[in-house]
Amino acid sequence: MMWLIRFLLFALIIFLIYSVIKYLLNPKRKLELAHEQKRYYFLDDQDNVHKNFLITYKGVIFEGEKYLGTTDNAFEVISVFIWPHKLSSLKGMVREDLQFIERKIHEQYPNAKIDWKSPIKEFMEKSKSPNTPFQSHE
Repeated sequence: MMWLIRFLLFALIIFLIYSVIKYLLNPKRKLELAHEQKRYYFLDDQDNVHKNFLITYKGVIFEGEKYLGTTDNAFEVISVFIWPHKLSSLKGMVREDLQFIERKIHEQYPNAKIDWKSPIKEFMEKSKSPNTPFQSHE
């Protein structure tokens, strides 16, 4: 009977250690932590084209949808459509911040054409100065 209690206690400890490690290594948790700390983090499953990626930068979460197409040599992601989760969180972002996000996406998907959802699309087209702040007209 005593060996059964020891075995169950041992199994419980192993399960708790496994759960803590799994929690600490969870990419979603890392994304949420980076979002809270207003840091950059790119969460993506590059092997799954159908799964959208998430980027957090300066407290804003962006979601990107990938589209597969052909290049000269292979099938690759050729188009990315990106938008923020909350437009109100864009307050204070400048063109340079959005260009940083574009560069990071191009590092992962060098052949991709990046399209922004409105109103960022219009902001990127009209603002020429890198320090022009984003202003939403909601």
